[in-house]
Amino acid sequence: MAGYRRIATEEAWAPPELLARYRDLLDAQPGADPGFDSLWGFFLGKAERAQRLAARIQDLGERRLADMDAAGIDFQVLALTAPGVQVFDAPIATSLARTFNDQLAEAVRRRPDRFAGLAAVAPQDPAAAAKELERGVRTLGLKGAIVNAHTRGDYLDEPKFWEIFEAAQALDVPLYLHPSTPPPAMIAPFLKRGMEGAIYGFAVDTGLHMLRLIASGAFDRFPRLKLVVGHLGEGIPFWLFRVDYMHWSMSLSGRYPDVPRLKKKPSDYLRENFHVTTSGMAWAPAVQFAISVLGIERVLYAMDYPYQYVPEEVKVYDGLPIPDAQKRLLFQGNAERVFSL
Repeated sequence: MAGYRRIATEEAWAPPELLARYRDLLDAQPGADPGFDSLWGFFLGKAERAQRLAARIQDLGERRLADMDAAGIDFQVLALTAPGVQVFDAPIATSLARTFNDQLAEAVRRRPDRFAGLAAVAPQDPAAAAKELERGVRTLGLKGAIVNAHTRGDYLDEPKFWEIFEAAQALDVPLYLHPSTPPPAMIAPFLKRGMEGAIYGFAVDTGLHMLRLIASGAFDRFPRLKLVVGHLGEGIPFWLFRVDYMHWSMSLSGRYPDVPRLKKKPSDYLRENFHVTTSGMAWAPAVQFAISVLGIERVLYAMDYPYQYVPEEVKVYDGLPIPDAQKRLLFQGNAERVFSL
């Protein structure tokens, strides 16, 4: 028997009302957001895989628990699926976030032995998002917040969103920066070859988001801000040497007035302000590389349920050639620390 609890930290849910509103959006605004159309046009369709996912993602009861047991997962950190409420107008998005957070908190109260949750927020109204994050943590007992990528093409490095960072830092809770498809302004080259989703578009958009945040000076302004990113950091750990060198060269050029002089190297912020999860990346060489670059304390286990529900993948992590103490951190200890479980 393993000497650790397996805590999965990027596990999605979607209430029926959200999926119904996604259907309405697909019908009302076809083509307005090709990435959204591609993603949810498929998952709300009639394909067998889509039907299975739709059933799983709405369930916060016996079906989900049975799937967890079959995979050997002891505990899930739940968060509203991408793109969350970020595709709606601000008043609707803010109201929906509050409703869905209440529902998630109730599910956690029913099974606190198996679930914790992250609050949904609507960055369309940063002040309301910060307020909802505080309510989610202080009143509902949620463990942080999720932001599902860009918000209608806007990224969190814009200072108008930094009230959310201020609240997260004050509450000492993490923000999970989850992917979605690239916005309309950048998606066209991805679409022709089917690259807009999890195969590559997610990583490109989220990696860009991470680097924009670092280059903006957000972590100099909020040095205790904690971000969590899935898929082993969306490729950015592999690029650290080049990012450091090229950022230094770029900052000396004087060509970019919106790029402030940072107090540290970009790689320092990645190692100090970010954690990465293994969601969807059950491949030992990649996991070991992330551990070697970031340190074992920065890498958390996740499955990416129900999008990538492969019970057998847990064996990959159980079989990693690392000490048992590091496996315990990967599966349990880091999640308990980062999410205050």
